[in-house]
Amino acid sequence: MRINVSSYIPGTSVVHACDARVKIVLLAAYSVTLFLVDTWAGLVLCAALFASAAASSGIPLRRFFALLVPVYVLAAFAVVFNGFAFDVGQAAPGAPPPLLGHEPGPFGSLPPVALVGSFGLVPAGLARGCFFAARIVLLVTASLVVTYTTTSTALTDALSGFLRPLRRLRVPVDDIAMVFSLALRFIPVTAEELGRVHDAQQARGASFSEGGLWERLRAWQTVLIPLFVGLFRRADALAVAMDARCYGAEPRRTSLHDRRLAGPSLAVLAAGLALCAAVAVAL
Repeated sequence: MRINVSSYIPGTSVVHACDARVKIVLLAAYSVTLFLVDTWAGLVLCAALFASAAASSGIPLRRFFALLVPVYVLAAFAVVFNGFAFDVGQAAPGAPPPLLGHEPGPFGSLPPVALVGSFGLVPAGLARGCFFAARIVLLVTASLVVTYTTTSTALTDALSGFLRPLRRLRVPVDDIAMVFSLALRFIPVTAEELGRVHDAQQARGASFSEGGLWERLRAWQTVLIPLFVGLFRRADALAVAMDARCYGAEPRRTSLHDRRLAGPSLAVLAAGLALCAAVAVAL
């Protein structure tokens, strides 16, 4: 049993080299733009922005869409619940779908079609559901651009940078960033420990796929208890190591790398924000 929890894909693209704070801010601006856009032309333009960012990252597009099965299920629910109605007589033919401005979209001007009794297909609702589904998929895949091209350390440093103004309010920004960093670093450690204990118990005759539900739960009990004991031991060893290195002796932590935004990163940030604002306002 081996679990891969790492999402970072090493690379030398311009997206990899971009500052993590810039990528997070642009992701937030892109997400807001997706929810402000109310036309199909704007949605297509947002998709083009994602495609350009994905192409610039050097990561194949199949990596963005291969692991989105839960997202596809959610998108399918959006299409089904918007495209079908129990009383198609109340759906006005040719009415534009709500929340899509005055643009009916594909098939939006077609009249409702009764399938069984009053239950039937509403083309305008189907267009609205497809719009929402595309918006959900673009939102998730855009976040993958950031996670695929940014290490956990860079994300933690970005969080520390965003929280830095709170130091004036005596908020322990460095400690908060350290907690997030340790939490991220313990995820692969926990996954590795889970796989090791699972394999050891399976080699001793534990059955995880046979018997009823209660038997399977009891089999997993032999994995979870050693797992939590090992994690507490690791946490205690980490606390001793941090204390031995005098962690917290200085009021403010120093950084190995310069956290100031460089000129190219600022240019990318300004261009990205301006483009998102233009799309949101115009479309």
